[in-house]
Amino acid sequence: MPKPYVHFSHAEFADRQDKTRNRMQELGLDALLLFKIEDMFWLTGYESDGFCIFASMLIGTDGALVHLARPADLGNVTYSSICSDIRVSEDAAQSSRAEHIKDMLAAHGFAGKRVGIQVDTMGLTPRLFLEIQTALEGWCELQVAPDFIRELRLVKSPAELDYFRKAGEIMGTVMGKTIDATYAGAFEGDIYATFYDTLFRLDADLPAHIPPFGSGDSALNLRYTSGRKHVEKNDQVTLELGLAYRHYHTACMCVVLTGPRINPRHLKMHETSVVALEAVQAKMRPGTTVGELYDTYKSILENNGEADAVLTVCGYTMGAAWPPTWMEQPMIFHGNETVLQENMTFFTHMILNDRETGLSMAVGEQAIITGGAPEIITHAPRKPVIRD
Repeated sequence: MPKPYVHFSHAEFADRQDKTRNRMQELGLDALLLFKIEDMFWLTGYESDGFCIFASMLIGTDGALVHLARPADLGNVTYSSICSDIRVSEDAAQSSRAEHIKDMLAAHGFAGKRVGIQVDTMGLTPRLFLEIQTALEGWCELQVAPDFIRELRLVKSPAELDYFRKAGEIMGTVMGKTIDATYAGAFEGDIYATFYDTLFRLDADLPAHIPPFGSGDSALNLRYTSGRKHVEKNDQVTLELGLAYRHYHTACMCVVLTGPRINPRHLKMHETSVVALEAVQAKMRPGTTVGELYDTYKSILENNGEADAVLTVCGYTMGAAWPPTWMEQPMIFHGNETVLQENMTFFTHMILNDRETGLSMAVGEQAIITGGAPEIITHAPRKPVIRD
C-alpha cells in the first residue's frame, strides 16, 4: 500500500470534508482551526500522539486543508495523512505557535475573514488559546466554534463499523484469555501482561487509557492505580478491558470471583447488573434519547434494592480515540437529549459498588444501534465468573 497509509478510501475522506465545510458555511465560518486529533484523523487519516505538545490543522470552505506540525511529527504526517499541504512549527525559544498559526491563515488569504477555533479538546491549552486570541485580534474575526465535527462523527460509516466489529472480535479472545489468567495467587502484573500480549498479537491497538482493573479493595476503583499485588482467595477482580482496531475502540467489563467462598451478595449483585444491562440494551433503538437509557438503568437498580449503587453515568459512545481517554460524548446520564440513530455505537456498563461491604460487581458490553435490536459486539459473561 503506497503512502499515505490510510484506513479509508479517498472518497470517504472527501465526503467527510464536504460535510464539515457545509456545516461551516451554515455557521458562517470561512475557516476552522482544529486541535482535536480525532477530528484530524477523521478528515485526513492523520495519526500521531504529538498533539499533546502541539498540532493544528486548518480547513477552509474554499477548499483549504493544511497541517501545521512540529518537525518531530513530519514523519507521521507524510505517513498517515492524505493532506499534502504541510507547514512547520519549529521548536525554539522565540518560536510562537500563535504566530505560526497566523502565518498559515495569511498564506491562504484568511485575513479579515471569520475563523472558528476548536476549544473543547485536550489538544489546545488555555495558554495557547489566549496567545492565539492576542495574535489574531483585529486581524481576523476569531470565533469559538461548536464541537460539530464530533457530532458528525457519531454516526459511523460502514467501514468504521467493520473496524468496530473487528475490535469486538479481538476483545472476545482477549477477555477469555484475561479471565483464564485471573485466579487466586495470580499476580496482577501477569494478568495485565496477558491482556497486552494478546491484543498486540491480534493486531489490535493500545487502548486510549490504561484499563482500570484491580482486586480486593482496588476492585472498586474505576480508574487505574499504581502498584501490583496478588489476587487472593475469596477475592473479586474487576476487569474493565478496552482495546482498539485502527483506533476504533470497544470495551467489555466483568468481575471475576475466586472462591472457594462466594458471598451470596455478589451473586445477587451480578443478577441485578445483568437485568439492568439487558433492559438498557432493549431500549437501544433509533429515536430513544440517551437520557432514557440512563433512566432505565437507574430504575432497575432502584427496583432491585441497589439505589445506593446508582452512578450518574452508565456508559458513553465510543469511536476512534487517543489518550488520555477512550470515553467520548455523549455520556449516558439523566436528561441527555441526544437521540439515538442507526449506526451509532455505545458502551453501557452496569457497575454496582457497595462501599459499606466493599463488594463490587459489574457487566458491560458495546453495541451498534441498528434499525431493530442492537448489534452486540462485545460480550460479558451472563453467568457469574467463578475461578476456584
